[in-house]
Amino acid sequence: MTTLPASLVTTQWLAPRLDTPDLVVLDASYHLPATGRDAAAEFAAMHIPGARFLELASLLDPASPVPYAFPTPEQLATRLASLGVGSDDAIVIYDDSAIRTSARAWFVLTTSGRKNVAIMGGGLGKWRAEGLPIESGAPTAAPAAPATFTAPTRVRTKADMLANLETRESQVLDARSADRVYGSGIDPVHGGQNGRIPGALNLPFTEVLNADGTYKSPEELRAAFAAAGVDLAQPITATCGSGVTASVLLFALHLAGVDDAALYDGSWSEWGADPDTPKAQGPEAGGPIA
Repeated sequence: MTTLPASLVTTQWLAPRLDTPDLVVLDASYHLPATGRDAAAEFAAMHIPGARFLELASLLDPASPVPYAFPTPEQLATRLASLGVGSDDAIVIYDDSAIRTSARAWFVLTTSGRKNVAIMGGGLGKWRAEGLPIESGAPTAAPAAPATFTAPTRVRTKADMLANLETRESQVLDARSADRVYGSGIDPVHGGQNGRIPGALNLPFTEVLNADGTYKSPEELRAAFAAAGVDLAQPITATCGSGVTASVLLFALHLAGVDDAALYDGSWSEWGADPDTPKAQGPEAGGPIA
């Protein structure tokens, strides 16, 4: 049985191991609609040899009122089984997305009980820049027996976040860019007003990444969280636009030694759309929008 050396692996570690029988490589690319990119078509045109397409964009719970809802354990089990991922397989995830969607896949899998999962730092861009092999087409694999997943333990609801406004038990950390968090205009990604949950801190997800898309060192990450006003010894709930880039911060927190941080699944897409939720705007605002 292959045991991954860490939750973050390099292109050079993965390249010579692509033929390992119990090692599965998953492409978790997902793009925002405004980019006009088709992740499935791009995968068919170019991917790491032997990789399988996770189709992360559709890995959600359609029965939930949350815009991009966390998938159920049954959905996870069905999706991985359809891709031929066995219950004992090691999983390495990568992406070719500007919003580093492999982190969302990592969080979905690991907080639902899956072990032996890693992200390949730098994604397909770094892989290609290093001249490593690629292939095209749509690889197929024999279906596997469904694995067992558990209900996610680190996912928060709108009700949880409203309660937290009273208790302040958890720090709220927003992964969106500062102009979206502190601005007063229209959110350029999801529409609606810019703003934030009152009291939320801000660390744009791009701040935990190097220029080549790899994650910064644990020491650099701890410094970045401290600079954003985050106390790593206290509870943290990450949020963003729809629960994707918040997962980048959750993975960065994991690298920095914090493994109990949570995700507000609905994030600003849900919070901002509800006229009854309190919202803060501007650098000093702390209450509901008038």
